[in-house]
Amino acid sequence: MNRALFPLNSVVLPGGRLPLRLFERRYMDMLTHSLRAQEPFVLVLLEQGGSDIRADAAFHPIGCEVSVVDFSPLENGLLGITVEGLSKVSVARNWRETGGLNRGDVVTLPEEPRARTPLRHEDLSELLAALCRHPSVAELGLTIDYDDARQVGWRLTELLPLAIEQRQSLVEMDDPLERLEVLSRLVEDME
Repeated sequence: MNRALFPLNSVVLPGGRLPLRLFERRYMDMLTHSLRAQEPFVLVLLEQGGSDIRADAAFHPIGCEVSVVDFSPLENGLLGITVEGLSKVSVARNWRETGGLNRGDVVTLPEEPRARTPLRHEDLSELLAALCRHPSVAELGLTIDYDDARQVGWRLTELLPLAIEQRQSLVEMDDPLERLEVLSRLVEDME
């Protein structure tokens, strides 16, 4: 599939939501096309120190296809949108169009296996529940099954204050129980 690529310093995973502010013409055009054609676009994480403004912007090849679930004009003249993650994808080939928009051929990655959140990681479910009570997270309207190890791991990957490389490493994992193990160690290190 050929998709528009939106490099950011944030990640979103399946079922997650991320508010964005658009102001550049290339991204306004991307949004217009996405809404008219009902075609998702792909969020990819910029590599550390990367800037999408540069012609040689570097981003990680594993990202998430997203769709727009809400949008509204903001007081500062920007357009606010909220996107929701659909599925993880790999960017097989990418290029930059004349207008500056990144595009790529993407392949949908296999869905991660379902797994129950182990009792030994109950603290991660509790941490996620606490994070979801914060007003800025609560307003996203996330629906989370705390017994689903994938969802717990995905939401913590999105919400915890992690370094870019740690975040991308968690995105690229395809084993939800392994992701919880790594998250558990990262949370311990934060404490």
